[in-house]
Amino acid sequence: MAVMHDRPSSEFARDWLVAALRIPRRTLLLSLALLLSVLLWGCNGTSANTTVLEARVQKVVSGHTLEVTIPSLDPARIQRVRLIGIDAPNSAQRPWGPEAQKFLQAELNDQRPNASEKPSIQLEVDLQQQDQYQRVLAYVWQDGQLINEVLVAQGYALASSRLPNIRYEERLGQAQETARLSGLGIWNPANPMRQTPTEFRKTL
Repeated sequence: MAVMHDRPSSEFARDWLVAALRIPRRTLLLSLALLLSVLLWGCNGTSANTTVLEARVQKVVSGHTLEVTIPSLDPARIQRVRLIGIDAPNSAQRPWGPEAQKFLQAELNDQRPNASEKPSIQLEVDLQQQDQYQRVLAYVWQDGQLINEVLVAQGYALASSRLPNIRYEERLGQAQETARLSGLGIWNPANPMRQTPTEFRKTL
């Protein structure tokens, strides 16, 4: 996310519009929603460095990928979200991949006040907000819990921060160390995951 320096609002708006005309409509819509969230949260006394979007989970694709709708962007459009700071096992990496997906599904569903409703979450973006596949890159929060951290702490994903998105790198690293020492999930000494997700994907 670009840092806004002190400059006339008219000049900033002009430069932003020029840049906006050069990017795809979908990316532009997401950027507008993110910018609006920054302004709204800033007005409420929250740091302008934190951007949070309300979303509804439509599908859990894998242990680190969701399909959601974002009302402030487009209530009808399905948007893919990649949980950042972590790397969950590939779906074909059995049994850990399917287990990570099931755990994430159960974790999100358990917090629903009404079983008939889709899970509600908050998406917190870091410096890089989308990847080359147009997925939103986000830390996922639900009822005060950082879901990215929960996955790592329970042994369903590795801590894997990548620049420039390293806001919770230390926190996720500590969660991984706890899971490793406790022998949870992928760290279970009786059935440890012997290839990282990245290494496994190279074999496909």
